[in-house]
Amino acid sequence: MSEYKLFVQRIGLFGVTNILVSLSSLILLPFLTQNLTTQDYAIWTIFIVTVGIIPLIVTLGLPYSMVRFLAIKTETENIKEEFYSITFLLLFVGLITSIILFLLSKQVALILFKGNTTISALLALTSLASIIYISFSSFFRTFQQMKIVSLLSLIQTYLMVAIVVFLLESGYKIEGAIFGYFIAQFIVALASMWLVLRQIGFKFPKFKSIPKYLSFGMPTIPGNLSSWIVDASDRYLILFILGTTFVGYYTPAYTLGIIITMFAAPFSFILPALLSKYYDQNEIGEVKKHLDYSIKYFMLLAIPAVFGLSFLSKPLLLVITHKPELAQNGYFITPFVALGALLVGLYGIIVQILILEKKTKIMGSQWMAAAAINVILNIIFIPIFGIIAAAIATLTAYLFTLVVTLIYSQKYIKIEFDFKFLLKSLIASIVMSTVILVINPVSAIGILATIILCSAVYITIIFMLRGISREEIKFFRELTHI
Repeated sequence: MSEYKLFVQRIGLFGVTNILVSLSSLILLPFLTQNLTTQDYAIWTIFIVTVGIIPLIVTLGLPYSMVRFLAIKTETENIKEEFYSITFLLLFVGLITSIILFLLSKQVALILFKGNTTISALLALTSLASIIYISFSSFFRTFQQMKIVSLLSLIQTYLMVAIVVFLLESGYKIEGAIFGYFIAQFIVALASMWLVLRQIGFKFPKFKSIPKYLSFGMPTIPGNLSSWIVDASDRYLILFILGTTFVGYYTPAYTLGIIITMFAAPFSFILPALLSKYYDQNEIGEVKKHLDYSIKYFMLLAIPAVFGLSFLSKPLLLVITHKPELAQNGYFITPFVALGALLVGLYGIIVQILILEKKTKIMGSQWMAAAAINVILNIIFIPIFGIIAAAIATLTAYLFTLVVTLIYSQKYIKIEFDFKFLLKSLIASIVMSTVILVINPVSAIGILATIILCSAVYITIIFMLRGISREEIKFFRELTHI
């Protein structure tokens, strides 16, 4: 039982952290929409999306390799050798990438940022800072040092929010906002580097293990790139097909819907290292139990969240953005994005089976197929149906990926889905939604009160329907006494 307590405690710690991190996007949103024009807000969106994809490509899948193979190491010298082998290679590739982006800053600015070369230069710097942060913070993820991971994540997020808000309120507009983002990323990158050096010291590596790590990590690059295409290419295609104004309409509603992923992030973050240990020790039963628990706990939170965000989308966007045109032209996007976020959250748990089996090529292939589906649907239907087509295309791609992952993963480890619990959660969520429709809140206080009331309604019905067993209730009570 102590193993499960530790597992749930880690999930809880990182879960709370990720909720706070996810909510930061909603905290920052009104400052962005009030201080920037719709076009400048679209540029901010494109910058954030772009700075997210660069590390996925240039890190060569090595952070995945670190988590998969380094977690079982215990001798400090071996850890230092393999960690710094990966880190030195990542920093070298990151530096080269940053230099290339600087050299192409004019071209990048013309394509993405309305010719603003200051922003394209900041893209190069921010990308390097992101790669440094990923390189060193992966160490703490590998060895499941969740307190440090959570602290770094919170500092990175809210330092960014504080600096960006200060610069926006000081009148620095889009350049100031993006500069603030870079400064926060750079500070936390240095902090993560200092923490690793303090913990294990420094060693110049011999790079002996790099071929093994690359052979595992590099096949994940097409999958990572394709995953990003599914997740973020819609904003690029909306930009090129409909223009920056429609990116401004789409993004707030997308931001609201994608917040569902905050419930899945703790599982996808903690499970790789944890399951690798069980799997390498041939404790397949433990792997299966942790996967089953993860799916149930995720669905317990994500299903009502999808219903709640769908019915509260319009009033939430009105309150958050203070711009009726953004709410009116984007609220219908949120339900599709929220449902897609639920599907990708399930994928993030189930795909751990393929990672354990080292079937990274399957992961890459399915994401490439999903990316192709997403892009084709967007190109065909955005000109006809507008931004709602982008949301539906993304949902379709996520559904495809989840189905394919289920089919392949079940060949190795069979997951037991609790369909009775799924039905009970759906019933509770539907009842909860009728409460929202009856109240129909419009003010911030009204929305908050409705969320609290609906949460209580959902939990009460789940208990009444015995969606959570007595053993699970007892288990969670015991956790509060630790």
